[in-house]
Amino acid sequence: MPEIELSAGTIDYEDTGGDGPVVVLAHGLGFDESVWSEVTSDLRSDFRVLVPVLPIGSHRRPMRPDADLSAHGIAALLAEFMERLDLRDVTLVQNDAGTAQLLVGVRDDRVARLVLTSCEALDNYPPGVQGRTLHRASRIPGGLFLLLQSFRFPPLARMRVSLGGMAKRRLPKELIARWYGPLLRSREIRRDFAKFCRSTDPDCYREAAANLSSFTRPALVAWGAEDRMMPSATGRRLAQLLPNARYVEVPDARTLVPFDNPAGLTAELRRFVEEHPLPGRGS
Repeated sequence: MPEIELSAGTIDYEDTGGDGPVVVLAHGLGFDESVWSEVTSDLRSDFRVLVPVLPIGSHRRPMRPDADLSAHGIAALLAEFMERLDLRDVTLVQNDAGTAQLLVGVRDDRVARLVLTSCEALDNYPPGVQGRTLHRASRIPGGLFLLLQSFRFPPLARMRVSLGGMAKRRLPKELIARWYGPLLRSREIRRDFAKFCRSTDPDCYREAAANLSSFTRPALVAWGAEDRMMPSATGRRLAQLLPNARYVEVPDARTLVPFDNPAGLTAELRRFVEEHPLPGRGS
């Protein structure tokens, strides 16, 4: 994978290349580019798709010890990634973590279209039993280390109160090992992960909602129809706050919409881009 040095450290990223419209896919906490793999494969024929490996748990390179890895810090890195690669008229797609919302009204000049799929928003942080458990564990000395040990055992990780509650499809043991291997192997990766958990202000997404009305460009809120961790009511409220947004539910999907129903999500993304061509251009 190509790599790029940002202010917090060096990150890997996937880039399908080409001269098609630019799509940036942002993953959530404890995942990497592979959660988007089927969506990326579907879109690459017509779009230039980029997927940065954000430093929030499944990254392979530790960040600098003084890096800001709060939700605001990760949002700033996402903006820096687009700026350093000079990406323009980006369709920015976020899943699980809500960090893309924190760019609205702050550093959103490169974003032409915004897509939010089953993510933290408004007052839903930390989200669900999984988020609350993680939040509490991060505040107990050694708590995160002990909690993470459960991911060594796929049957425990697949429990509904754990990772299994975020997906409708059965999670392969290979993916669980891929996503949580860096956290289990590296003290520095755990340090980065703990930074996000401990330094993210629980009110940050609720406060960011005040800026959403300023984003008048096209937006799509695509929620997992069977999501329990991110309630559909949150998605509907989010869409109402964005002036030019449409709300849709993706069937057969929980929080990990790009994993559960990549074809359904990709169809919605294609439709969204086609319905909202850039001024003076086609889609």
